[in-house]
Amino acid sequence: MNKSTLALAVAVGVLAQQAGAAGFIEDSKASVSSRTMYYNADTREGTANDQRETAQGFKFDYLSGFTQGVVGFGFDAQALVGIHLDGGRGHHPNNNSFFPSDTDGSASDSFSRVAGNVKARFSKTEAHLGGALQPNMPILVANDSRLLPQTFEGGTITSKEIDNFTFNLGQLEHAAGRASSNSTGLAVSTIGNAKESNQFRYAGADWKVTKDLTLQYYHANLEDYYKQNFFGLVHVFPISNNQSFKTDLRYFDSSSDGKNGDAGYRFNNNNGYAKTPGEVDNTTWSAMFTYTLGGNAFLVGHQRVSDDGGFVYLNQGNVVDGNGRNEGAAGASFYLFTDSMINGFVRAGENTTFGQYTYDFASLGVPGLKASASYLRGENIKASNGVGKDLTEWERDLRVDYVIQAGALKGFGTTLRHGTYRGDNITAQDQTRLIFNYTYSFM
Repeated sequence: MNKSTLALAVAVGVLAQQAGAAGFIEDSKASVSSRTMYYNADTREGTANDQRETAQGFKFDYLSGFTQGVVGFGFDAQALVGIHLDGGRGHHPNNNSFFPSDTDGSASDSFSRVAGNVKARFSKTEAHLGGALQPNMPILVANDSRLLPQTFEGGTITSKEIDNFTFNLGQLEHAAGRASSNSTGLAVSTIGNAKESNQFRYAGADWKVTKDLTLQYYHANLEDYYKQNFFGLVHVFPISNNQSFKTDLRYFDSSSDGKNGDAGYRFNNNNGYAKTPGEVDNTTWSAMFTYTLGGNAFLVGHQRVSDDGGFVYLNQGNVVDGNGRNEGAAGASFYLFTDSMINGFVRAGENTTFGQYTYDFASLGVPGLKASASYLRGENIKASNGVGKDLTEWERDLRVDYVIQAGALKGFGTTLRHGTYRGDNITAQDQTRLIFNYTYSFM
């Protein structure tokens, strides 16, 4: 039994004695979420890797309140179940990107996992310890783009003791992938199979300078892989009641740590160029500007990845079990606008210009209906060997969302997404996702 599991068991035992305390039960919340998803990835250059699958996911969440006293205690629990509905013979690639595979490479019938967190609150500070953490910070964004969400195990502290400041710090040790029943150690996308790290430490703060301006700084360290500093600025300029201009600036500075570059710890630099192959050496900046007028939102921006290597982020896709089989821990998000439907636009030297138009049909009397179209084009990508012609790539994404606003199915949501990706020396892909979401809260 590891330290986190032992601490969780002890804390649950203590909480069981206080479960009747006012606040613990009265402030509890419980819900069941359903997600039905059709996923179609067409590689355009043959059918060997084409993917067409449908699956059903269920997520149960229980969030307790806190016991009374100077220090309040609580407990959160989460149970996840994925059921494979249809894949079509030959249309489930054995890569665990959407749904786990059996030993013969076919899709498993189902997968599941259960996790929980104990928590404590003192004044305006909360601590969480367990395996159902879903962080959302500039240096780590839990992925929820498939059937079930990615979760992490470790400990986190969030404090708002000082007015207008939010402080975050923590240490994470394991992750459970969006298509896996198991948790693994942490890593990045590597050359060959990845060695697991069990220490991702971070600390940072959000400072709300004014009601319209927020400044951010975060530092993160994935032991034996990388160190990363993030600086951010978000400003919203209100022009009128239905008109505003938003500026969002992001800067990352990442460098090598510990064994990075050794066998098993070699960063693949997003399959692009690296000045020192296998090592992390990168700066990336991104600037986004959004003009909103009524139901219209126009977004334009530019991103620049430095020449020495690709942008780095947590990604357990190359972690394997003792038999050399993929653990299904793939699936990662990162805090850049270019983390799009199919591609990431984060290889060495890449300059990406992007834009998006979104319309909220509530302005026309149809609340709950939104549509958007985005386009990204990356240029000046350095060839993987560092010589020869610079490469280019582009992606076009379309999206429609509708959430029922009233009646027996209030909250039932439908999302239709379609993406088209083309690039030099990379397999072209068209991707379609149809998703139905519904959450029922019964506490």
